[in-house]
Amino acid sequence: MSGSPTWILLRGLMREQRHWGDFPATLARALPGARIITPDLPGNGTRHRQDSATRVRDMVESCRQDLRARGIPAPYHLLALSLGGMVAVEWASRYPQEIVRCVLINTSMRPFSPFYQRLRWQNYGALLRQLLVGDARSQEALILRLTSRRHAAGNPALLTDWLRFQQEYPVSRRNALRQLLSAARYRAPRVRPAMPVLVMAGAQDRLVDHRCSQRLARAWQADCLIHGDAGHDLPLDEGTWVAGSVARWLGVAEPDAADMGRSSCRQAT
Repeated sequence: MSGSPTWILLRGLMREQRHWGDFPATLARALPGARIITPDLPGNGTRHRQDSATRVRDMVESCRQDLRARGIPAPYHLLALSLGGMVAVEWASRYPQEIVRCVLINTSMRPFSPFYQRLRWQNYGALLRQLLVGDARSQEALILRLTSRRHAAGNPALLTDWLRFQQEYPVSRRNALRQLLSAARYRAPRVRPAMPVLVMAGAQDRLVDHRCSQRLARAWQADCLIHGDAGHDLPLDEGTWVAGSVARWLGVAEPDAADMGRSSCRQAT
């Protein structure tokens, strides 16, 4: 591959490119020369008026079409969180010639983990109430509490930003349900895609059991690194650590005590 590597960052359920916060800039500093692209999935962000896909494969096709329309050619490096991780896996499986490598963060997939770990059963009631009767502020407060360990006690400035995002580009309940359906029905291949894969997770994830990531890495014999104190939104909680770990994985930065071993799922803080 010639030229600067292109990294595509894919968010999860009901999230858009602005939810990455400072992380794209942090990753760019860790990977000098890399081009960082943060597309929105249909139904989210700038594409909130579009119908969300009900199958992950259709999300893949939408991403590919969007990048082609913007003149951003393959090959790509993928870094993906949660539902975005499913999109990355499907993309890498369907079009391996387009993907150089994948970093999968706090994702969970059939057939490697049961449904009550892929979405922690303790949250079913709160999530259902929010989908049925919740308002935008309570929605964003709930998401922050479930996805961040560092900000779980409350971050008024961050919550204000997230509320503004939802007010400017509202994700409809219909699209939220369509995205949930897409995630629930997705089944990953039992064999790892051909390119290198790094699986990362936060051990304090309140939304998805981090053991889902460990099982995926072991089944695929993929590199794996677990942060002991971070939550579901690992780039939000520990963005510098994520970026540095990716750089070390690529050999861009020197290994340190937090470096990972092959399929070790070593826990680091």
